[in-house]
Amino acid sequence: MRRKMVIALASALYFGAQMAHAEIFKTDKVSISSETVAHNLAHPWGMAFLPDGSLLVTERTGNMRIVKDGQVSAPVAGVPEVAAKGQGGLLDVVLAPDFTENGRIYFTFSEPGKGGAGTALASAKLVRTENGGALDGVIILASMHKKTNKGQHFGSRIVVAPDGKLFVTMGERGDRQRAQDFKDEAGSVLRINADGTTPADNPFADGEKALPQIWSKGHRNPQGATWDPVTQSLLTVEHGAQGGDEINQPRAGKNYGWPVISYGKDYSGAKIGKGTKAAGYEQPLYYWDPSIAPSGLAVYQGKMFPEWQGDLLVGSLKFATLVRLDRDEHGKIGSEERLLKDAFGRIRDVRVGPDGSVYLLTDEADGKIIRLTRAHAS
Repeated sequence: MRRKMVIALASALYFGAQMAHAEIFKTDKVSISSETVAHNLAHPWGMAFLPDGSLLVTERTGNMRIVKDGQVSAPVAGVPEVAAKGQGGLLDVVLAPDFTENGRIYFTFSEPGKGGAGTALASAKLVRTENGGALDGVIILASMHKKTNKGQHFGSRIVVAPDGKLFVTMGERGDRQRAQDFKDEAGSVLRINADGTTPADNPFADGEKALPQIWSKGHRNPQGATWDPVTQSLLTVEHGAQGGDEINQPRAGKNYGWPVISYGKDYSGAKIGKGTKAAGYEQPLYYWDPSIAPSGLAVYQGKMFPEWQGDLLVGSLKFATLVRLDRDEHGKIGSEERLLKDAFGRIRDVRVGPDGSVYLLTDEADGKIIRLTRAHAS
């Protein structure tokens, strides 16, 4: 009993210290309070909420860790070899819908292979241990076949749709023409079954005109994706060049234009492709010019911030901000609000917690998990 009391007191002191350093930020609609849940993470990239209240977090450097009560575990064992170079490394992670029954997770990473590296999606069973955990039975579900030594534009986010199908975003690996090659996974959103097979209703399921797992094409570097309960569709956010960051609603078989059309310019200042519009290519729902370098995308659904219900939350690496896009009841984007500028650093991921609080990952050598809650008047 004494040991339990000591542990409880230590936990209370820890979280009390965190709250003592909490900051209050005023926004257009509500005041929010921040607390640091954990720190000392090496460029954290993705996170998932585990049933016991802990967090499963990836570090781009190649480690997966479990964060519980503010404590960061030892690296989870069994993570496959990762090509941690440039923007590559261990990337997104999500829980399978049946996680409580079998412990299954999905994760993406830059997979080394002949010619360099490419984005891959894997599944495994997470086995909890006293000091953290281990991955058992890792299976590669999708893999970019053409691997290169370039260190940029891997993507990649995972979305589990309500029907259990998996969407995974693939960057074009810094080679823009690959985004228009329908026999190449690069520059695509893929859609697969939970076992890695191709759904029969995919737009190119017969494999004649395109790889059967391709859902949509013409994407540059989508580093945010989520399922939108408002429009019952997939949403993505992707990096443009100089300007032209986009929010898209990828539809079956559609082409989102990169590099044929773009709202950005080349880094040289030159025009990209045909301009902003061309027949046969889809328009974004929203774009930024200048770029904000977006990474992480969530639709707010929760009771803590009813003022934000249905709005989009986007992390910004370039401006170290959280962007809120106000939407109407049909999902149409209206005004934009930028929050937390320079408060925490580069924001890599955004997730809505089970209680409606908002969690952020900061992409720093001493990366942090930040939790945003409603600030109560004193």
